[in-house]
Amino acid sequence: MSRNFYILAASLIIFALIAGGMSVLPSSLQPGLPANGTLWRTLALIMLLAGLASALIGVLSNLFEQVDRRSEEARRTARERRRSQRN
Repeated sequence: MSRNFYILAASLIIFALIAGGMSVLPSSLQPGLPANGTLWRTLALIMLLAGLASALIGVLSNLFEQVDRRSEEARRTARERRRSQRN
C-alpha cells in the first residue's frame, strides 16, 4: 500500500520540478502554453506540496503496517510459548 504512495509522490515531485523549470523559461520558448511564470510557480508549489503529503502518508502507512506485523508476531510467539508450557 505504501509503495503506491511513494510512486505517486515521486511522479508529483518530478512534475513539480518540470513546472518549476517552465517558470524560468522565456515565453518565446513556450508557444501555445501559458507564459505566465507565476502560474507555473503556483502549479509547481501545489504539486510539490501534494507530493510531500503523499510521501508522508506512505511513510506513516509503512510504519503502521510494520507495527501490525510485529504485534502479530509477538502474539503468535506468546501463544506458542503458553502452549509449550502446558505440555
